[in-house]
Amino acid sequence: MRGGTSKGVFFRHDWLPEDAALRERILMRVIGSPDPYAQHIDGMGGATSSTSKVVIIGPSSRGDCDVDYRFGQVAIDKPVIDWSGNCGNLTSAVGPFAIAQGLVDAPRDGLAIIRIWQANINARIIAHVPMRDGEVMEEGDFELDGVAFPAAEIRIEFLDPAGDSEHSNGGMFPTGNALDVLEVPGVGPVEMTMINAGNPAIFIDAASLQLNGAELQRDVNGNSALLQKAEAIRAHAAVRMGLAKTPDEATQSRPHTPKLAFVAKPSDYVASSGKQVKAATLDINARIFSMGKLHHAMTGTGAVAIAVAAAIPGTLVNRLVPDSKGAVRFGHPSGSLAVGAETVQINNDWVVTKAIMSRSARRLMEGFVFVPATMFAS
Repeated sequence: MRGGTSKGVFFRHDWLPEDAALRERILMRVIGSPDPYAQHIDGMGGATSSTSKVVIIGPSSRGDCDVDYRFGQVAIDKPVIDWSGNCGNLTSAVGPFAIAQGLVDAPRDGLAIIRIWQANINARIIAHVPMRDGEVMEEGDFELDGVAFPAAEIRIEFLDPAGDSEHSNGGMFPTGNALDVLEVPGVGPVEMTMINAGNPAIFIDAASLQLNGAELQRDVNGNSALLQKAEAIRAHAAVRMGLAKTPDEATQSRPHTPKLAFVAKPSDYVASSGKQVKAATLDINARIFSMGKLHHAMTGTGAVAIAVAAAIPGTLVNRLVPDSKGAVRFGHPSGSLAVGAETVQINNDWVVTKAIMSRSARRLMEGFVFVPATMFAS
């Protein structure tokens, strides 16, 4: 299925073996990882972080949700599936998959309200899925920069996006601060906001990487020194956030989260599609790294984190958009995106009750995927 600007292979929980190690081997083989050639020729993956994903969905274990959703980010060249976070883009495909599989009841026409338990990060998400004649609407006129064709809009609400998950080390700001300066060996002091919102995220100023915030993938992903610097910042911040014991552990075992993003004041640029993006239409420019490379658009949970950070005074993002009131339009390599966050202030503390964004999704194919019999050998 495609969900937002990502795609992945979706499974019902009861289609896979219960044995965790066996399930892991099968899922990696389905994608075609690890692949030292980084091509995924012998699997269903697309050899990018946006297309090397697996999803498992089943009936919910909770009374306040309809389905349980687990997301795995599959490393391309390593035998690793990182289950530490969510994929906000593929979240938009969870409701349509659940409806198609008969896991939930849906109205014949109108909006199906699907209550999702994101088991990776212990979070509740509400998906508003359009229905027509008993089927999920997939065609429509909603355009999403980073996706070639328009489709039907699916609105997603991330409830309590700061969460209270063991995976995020609890609380919105794991260091207790909206803004920190972290000394990174080989890089120096880096000002940053470390935040739990959707996924754990790190925001730095583009200038910290000697960038201007208008870069595309081609400007970044061929620069090995720049990528190493970005990973050093991410890995050391992961330790500071309590998500890894060492920077090496963060790099080797937790490549999916936390995500590192850099932001800057808006500027004109030409998106990867050739589309002109005007600074006057934006509040900020934002770029995010995913699995060691610059993302081609923006991760869904990255968009959530931007909305949340923009709404909280004192963060690096809010410093750029102090009057956002929770609504932000940011520029990314494929174009722009609008996101929002609802906040309340309780006893001098800011609490984000929900983050909201729109995506689209559709089924690309359904059927059988084959894996070698050797995967089932103990």
